[in-house]
Amino acid sequence: MSTSSTKRRRIGLLTGGGDAPGLNGIIEATVRALAPMNLEIVGICDGFEGIYDGRCIPLDVERVRGAHNFAGTLLGTSNKSGTKGRESEFAQALAKLQLEGLIAAGGDGTFEGLSRVLNGGQNLRLIGVPKTIDNDLQGTDVTFGFDTACAVVAESVDALRATAEAHRRVIVVETMGRTAGWIALGGGLASYADVILIPERPYDPEALKQHLLKLRASGRRGAMVVIGEGAHAKGGKPRVAFHVAGSPQSERLGGVAEELARWVERETQWEARHVVLGHLQRSRHPTTTDRFITAAMGVEVARMVSENQWGQAVVVRDGRVTRAPLTDLMKPARLIDTDHRWVKLAQALGLFI
Repeated sequence: MSTSSTKRRRIGLLTGGGDAPGLNGIIEATVRALAPMNLEIVGICDGFEGIYDGRCIPLDVERVRGAHNFAGTLLGTSNKSGTKGRESEFAQALAKLQLEGLIAAGGDGTFEGLSRVLNGGQNLRLIGVPKTIDNDLQGTDVTFGFDTACAVVAESVDALRATAEAHRRVIVVETMGRTAGWIALGGGLASYADVILIPERPYDPEALKQHLLKLRASGRRGAMVVIGEGAHAKGGKPRVAFHVAGSPQSERLGGVAEELARWVERETQWEARHVVLGHLQRSRHPTTTDRFITAAMGVEVARMVSENQWGQAVVVRDGRVTRAPLTDLMKPARLIDTDHRWVKLAQALGLFI
């Protein structure tokens, strides 16, 4: 029997960009759902870096069993390598892997990088799985990892409220999200934070000051503020903490919680402290909601492979996992409307936003 007749179809699986709770769930669900097809499934290590370097590991059911319970990604990931100016190099490295198709779980940076190769006319058979804790990808109603990130924020605010009230303090909690405020809004709303500041709604410092003074005058011992890392006052702009050389998105936002805490002390004479949750929002084990989403997505990806339906993405719309054009993911960030129902809900609860 010839070698070509016994060679199994070879499918690549990649996780790119920042890690998100649920990536391991995507890996496990996809591999388990593809198992009956007798494919050779190759896990690409460390996102795009693994393609450039040709670093892969074989994936089978035993290797991924139980992975859904853990944050991170057993394949590793990276947000430091792009394809801009390296399109031909990327295409050549990908060709060396001899893949029939590639399943990529990533965010805007991952799909922007892959789109450069697609637009260059390369024969890349791709299925996209949108991923970001920031929940700011177009084309899907929600991204896995977002619910878990909100749970971290809500649980942290609930816990920190005790020490805020014990010491008569304002505690300012900084969340991730870049220029989108979904995590701050979702986590702040779930924990009934007294103040929620998001990038899409630049705040009025005087109105914020009066809100805090009113809380204190009412006898409140402490107050909780949740602020997205890209939030800023009216007339201001997001605070850049540092830059990462070589990254598709080199600017890293941050430092607003400490800045705001010092402002609160100066303007209200209410002692204030700040807490930056940072990567804790990425490192919690996935919530049940995120596990359901990734399980359903992995099964749908397997169906798409079995039906030879490449060039699409698996997304969540109207509460169901479905398919959409890949181009739906390659659009500007999805931001919060100023009159979003969650904003109105926060206002109805008497929260400052």
